[in-house]
Amino acid sequence: MKTAGRLLIVVPFALLAAMFASLFVFATLGLERVTAFLHMNPIEIEDPDKVFAVMDQGVLLIASVTVVPALLMVIVGEIARIRSFLYYVAGGGIALAAIPLLARFGQGGAIGTPDAIVWQVFATAGFAGGFVYWLIAGRNA
Repeated sequence: MKTAGRLLIVVPFALLAAMFASLFVFATLGLERVTAFLHMNPIEIEDPDKVFAVMDQGVLLIASVTVVPALLMVIVGEIARIRSFLYYVAGGGIALAAIPLLARFGQGGAIGTPDAIVWQVFATAGFAGGFVYWLIAGRNA
């Protein structure tokens, strides 16, 4: 009964809390990075190409946020009963840092790599989510 309660209550709650923490860090750090970019590269209203390029990047980031890599990391950690702080924090960072690559996987043509700022925002959000998951469920796996 202890295992069933853990899998039905603790793990989903921890995953949900980690997703909210990642989303919070992603939104705040991402907004800060977008603001800094727009401050250094002002967009003129007369230049619709720049406006659409920024909107395109925003839509790509929003559409690419998925829970699949993080869910795979949690499943492996729970099955293997991994309690390591490093596994969950680094795994969360890697899981979210993989999302920009996964978002461009289905596109035709050459697959470009995202900017370093995109990697930083996703990885930092993943580190925060992995830490929250470890605090709630990972350390007692």
